[in-house]
Formats: sequence, C-alpha cells, structure tokens
Amino acid sequence: MSAASASAAAPASAGRARARAGRVSPRDLLGLGVFGLRTRPTRVVLSALGIAIGIAAMIAVVGISSSSQAALDRVLAGLGTNLLQVRPGQSFSGDDVPLPVDAVGVLDQRSDVEQAAGVGRLTDEGVYRSDRIPAAASGGIALTAVQGDLLSVLRGQVASGTWFGAAPAELPRVVLGATAAATLGIDEVEPTTRVWIAGRWVAVAGVLAPIPLAPDLDNSAFVPAAAAAELFGFDGHPTQVYARADPTRVGSVRDVLARAVNPENPAGVAVSRPSDALAAQQATEDSFTGLLLGIGGVALLVGGIGVANTMVITVLERRAEVGVRRALGARRRHIRDQFLVESLLLSLLGGTAGVLIGGAVTAAFALSQGWPVVVPVWAVGGGLAATVLIGGLSGLYPASRAARIPPTSALAAV
Repeated sequence: MSAASASAAAPASAGRARARAGRVSPRDLLGLGVFGLRTRPTRVVLSALGIAIGIAAMIAVVGISSSSQAALDRVLAGLGTNLLQVRPGQSFSGDDVPLPVDAVGVLDQRSDVEQAAGVGRLTDEGVYRSDRIPAAASGGIALTAVQGDLLSVLRGQVASGTWFGAAPAELPRVVLGATAAATLGIDEVEPTTRVWIAGRWVAVAGVLAPIPLAPDLDNSAFVPAAAAAELFGFDGHPTQVYARADPTRVGSVRDVLARAVNPENPAGVAVSRPSDALAAQQATEDSFTGLLLGIGGVALLVGGIGVANTMVITVLERRAEVGVRRALGARRRHIRDQFLVESLLLSLLGGTAGVLIGGAVTAAFALSQGWPVVVPVWAVGGGLAATVLIGGLSGLYPASRAARIPPTSALAAV
C-alpha cells in the first residue's frame, strides 16, 4: 500500500472507530433502563399502577362485552333464529285488527313452516294465590289461552312440574310463567298447589323457566284453549302467533306470513323476529360498552400523566448522574434514549399488569354469569400498543429535558 492511500484510509478508520465508540447498543440501553427503575421501586409501582388501572378497565370492558355477545350467540344458536312472531296490526283508525281464529291452523298447513302455536290474552280474568286476595291485587298476571304446542315452538323449559302436552287430561289446569310463579310465591309444584281464577280453584300443573325469545309471556298463567273457551269465555282469536319457519327460507316466509294469516287484510298483521329484539338489546349494551371504554381511556390518560410526572422528577433527581455521564463522553441522544427507554419500560410494566388484571376480571365475571370467557386478541394487542404509545409520549419531554442538561451545571450539584 502506498503512503498516499495509507494516509487516506487512516481518517476513515478513525471515523468508524469514533462512530462505534459513540453508539450504545439496545442491550445496554435496556440495562440502563432497568437499573433506573430498580433504584426507585416504590415510585415505579405507583406510576405503573395508573397505567395498569386504565388498561385493566379497557380489557375488562371489552372482554365482558365480548363474553356477553358470545353467550347471546350461544343462546340464539340453541333457540334458533327462525322463529317469527305474528301480532295484530292496526287499522287506519288506530284500532287493533284481530287475528283470525284459524291463524295457527293455517300456518301449520304450510310446507315452509315447521311448527306454529298461538296465545290469546284473557284481559278480564285475574290469577290469585287464594280466594281471599282483593281483585285489584292481581300482580299483573295475564291469563293466557294456548293454541298448539307453544312450549316446543318457543323452545321453553319446564322448571317444575309438567307442561300440558298435546291433549290435556284433567281440567282445569294451569301452567305458570317464571315471573307469574315468582309473583304468586310458587317455587315448586306440589300435587296440592292451586291458584284462584274466576271464582274457582285451578290446579297448577307446572312452572316454566324464563323464555328468552318471548319474555312478555313470563308473566302469564297458561291455560289450554279448549279449557279457556269452556271456563273463561275465550273467543278463539289469538293475540300472538309464533311460527318456526324453514331455516333456509326465513326471509321468504316472513314476507308472505301476513298475507297467509289474513288474506283479506294483510296490512292488519305485524310480523317480527324475536331474535332481532335480542340483537337490538345487545346493540344497546354495546353503546354502554363504548361509554365505559371512554372512561377507561381517561384512566389511561391519567396514568400517562403520572408516568410523565415521575420521569420529570427522576430527571431532576438524577442531574448529577447525567452530568457524570456527559463528562465521560455520553452524548445528548444517549441521555435522551436512556430516559425514553425507562419511560417505555415503566408503561409496558403497567400495561402488562393491566392486561393480566383485566383478563382475570373478565374471567371471574363471565364464569359467575355462566358465560364463555372471551378476551379478544385485538384488545390485548391494542392495550399493549397503547401503553407503548403512552410511554413514548409521556417520556419524550422528560428525556429531551435530560438531554439538554449541560455537564457543568449538572456536575455542580455533585
């Protein structure tokens, strides 16, 4: 190698040596950050707690909402979404248009309808626990005539006793909805269990569990249509009809159901799907979920402010350390990176704790309600990403302030 080329290579190698000497490896930065946190454990725990509370709130809200949605989906999968409900519509004058007497029979004959059943409310009769209760104290229990196998159509369950079956044997008998039974104080059905209806004692055959797809029937006392006509003057017009459509043809059945039930006045028939009401209820709960997420976001912001405050105080307390490092050759970016890494580690520590706490709260609540435990992966990832963002923003100003400390003024405090 010539003297000229050697002299040209010397400055380049010296520059590379200085560049290597001026670098701080990620491992060293991580070690400095961990050391900075370990020297002040109490303050670190308190600052991380603010982040943890915000993340835990967000994870718990999202997890509980997702678990509730999963439980609803499981219920709908068991009950089916092919149930259609027919109600009386209104005429132009605003009066209800009665459903035809043969509405249930007409639907039973359709090939695209699997099952049909109906109920008719008897508004003039009350249901009482004994004959000594005043007529006005009925508790709002509705006496309801049953047409068809209502329990099978609604996928209802008997909590105690029995259902009537297709052909009731002894009359009169009544089956109580869950709310009606609770109002009357009847938990278990005994052979001697009776209620007082229209001046006569009526045997209680059974008590139903709550009916998710028809909660308005939970406050009913059910009587077979034949018995209702004979004993209580039921005129045969159903006030509600439920039909199980072919699952592959729900939309088409829904479109023609009104005309099938009342060909002369299809506008006087209202058709709905009860599962839509449950979905609407879930949508309402989702709006509250958004509100709670906002509250969790505020808590996370407060936690970020706490981290920023902790880092500012840390910078003030460690001016001497900064001065020594600057005097030993550390550059401004080294100081800045050190304190920024400390802030990120502090926030990540709080975020990890928050994810664990939020997941535990979700699991405890979901299991207590009998729901499946669902914690979305995106919520966990989003929570940790939020902590990194909060840590970076919270530590940016303190880190920049530490980098601007002159070595002379910092060493004067030693």
